[in-house]
Amino acid sequence: MVAMAWTPALTHFLYKYRLGKQIRFDGAPIFNSLHQKKEGTPTMGGILIWGTTLLLVVISWLVSKIGIDGFFDQINFLSRNETFLPLGVLVASALVGMADDLLGIFHVGPKGGGLKMRQRLLLYATIAFIGAWWFYVKLEWDLIHIPFIGNFNIGLWYILVFVFIIVATTFSVNETDGLDGLAGGILLVAYGAYGTIAFSQGHYNLAAFCGVIIGALIAFLWFNIYPARFIMGDTGAMGLGVTLGVIAMLTNQFLLLPLIAFIPVVESASVIIQVLSKKIRGKKIFLSTPIHHHFEAIGWPETKVTMRFWILSGIFASLGLILAFLDQIIK
Repeated sequence: MVAMAWTPALTHFLYKYRLGKQIRFDGAPIFNSLHQKKEGTPTMGGILIWGTTLLLVVISWLVSKIGIDGFFDQINFLSRNETFLPLGVLVASALVGMADDLLGIFHVGPKGGGLKMRQRLLLYATIAFIGAWWFYVKLEWDLIHIPFIGNFNIGLWYILVFVFIIVATTFSVNETDGLDGLAGGILLVAYGAYGTIAFSQGHYNLAAFCGVIIGALIAFLWFNIYPARFIMGDTGAMGLGVTLGVIAMLTNQFLLLPLIAFIPVVESASVIIQVLSKKIRGKKIFLSTPIHHHFEAIGWPETKVTMRFWILSGIFASLGLILAFLDQIIK
């Protein structure tokens, strides 16, 4: 409801100042032919998601300070152990993504398209390293859980694992954000799954945090489904990608990410396979990548690709939840 309430003001601002998506016309003829019509659609719609989340976290904290017989203390879901880090990385990475969006809008950077992919990966790694430091030093945490096998302390290796998970998740979510409603629906499913896992583990503040993001994603999807009123942009994809990886680490069920975030994994795998094939074999495997563009290129309507990917996302996330619950029972 909060996200819905201020969406008109956000869309008015984005349209008024013409903060629209810019389509590159070099090196991707198939993509350009499919998406040229989206040129100028307002971007940075992800502000709705992380802005609403930040607002409600702050409000919940302020209301808890009223302290009427401790009743309002239950509303506050900001805590050092569960939500400080995901909130911090959500806002920090979203602001970095917003800067990249603005560079693209105003044609700044290589070929006027914002940051290069290697520059983005470096930024993802930097944010991930800060998060890893928080876990390892502040929370004194170096424990990983392997479902159905057990827990293992891995010392400094934990930092490398953490950085890899965050960078891989963020890259994958960023690659998924290419069709109206695609990333929003898939992220809603993924946050729903990890919110459920957090709740089952007794991490109620983290579950509430996921719930707020889900609510904001629902409002975002209302306006983002085809034809999109605005699109997520890097400020949404980067922020939500980093945060999803952090939540996977906080619940210690990051090994279930390939199931819970199945579509983003497939999307990023298609990009990597395409690049390697072009370098090694000198030819492409897919007509266009990420793979959702391949299906568009062979004639699937955008809405069909999106809905079928939503269905697959729900199926694999359900499998991930089943494994998480079976793992808890066996323990």
